[in-house]
Amino acid sequence: MSSEAFKALAREQMGSKDAAVLEYCTLDPAPLVDEEAGSTYAKPPPKTASSLVNNWKKWERTLRLNLAKVRAQKLKRDGKLVIEAPDDPAEAVAAAKTALVMESPLEAELYLDKARWDAIESFQGLNIFSEDCIYAYLIKLLLMERKAMFNAEEGYAEYKRLYAAILGEKK
Repeated sequence: MSSEAFKALAREQMGSKDAAVLEYCTLDPAPLVDEEAGSTYAKPPPKTASSLVNNWKKWERTLRLNLAKVRAQKLKRDGKLVIEAPDDPAEAVAAAKTALVMESPLEAELYLDKARWDAIESFQGLNIFSEDCIYAYLIKLLLMERKAMFNAEEGYAEYKRLYAAILGEKK
């Protein structure tokens, strides 16, 4: 079942307040983007009625900001980052650091998705009849759809293109 089909089915079965939270179940921690600023993660994402979704958004934002920080350090970029990378949750910080020492970009992406999956499971809790279980399942479906789009040859070619562009920009 696709994430869109699952979301439609869940929306039919949930109350309007709980169904509204489904829109915040995304892989991006700030899906409601300021058109001028873009997706900067300058501010924490808005709170929802779900502790799972709130924890997930915080975890993913921390991961992305720490990935940017470690990449900047690795490339010896001078200057301070526009947004200071949070150090909580520690698991997200550790995942960012570990992923960026991996040789293969595909291996790093798979590692990050596994860390994301583990984070969702830790936030889900034991109540399998809660709305949070539905939100967790939807986010996991999104992760599986993302993984299904990976193509090693195209990914490696894009990695080489981006890396060359970054090195050219640094000169």
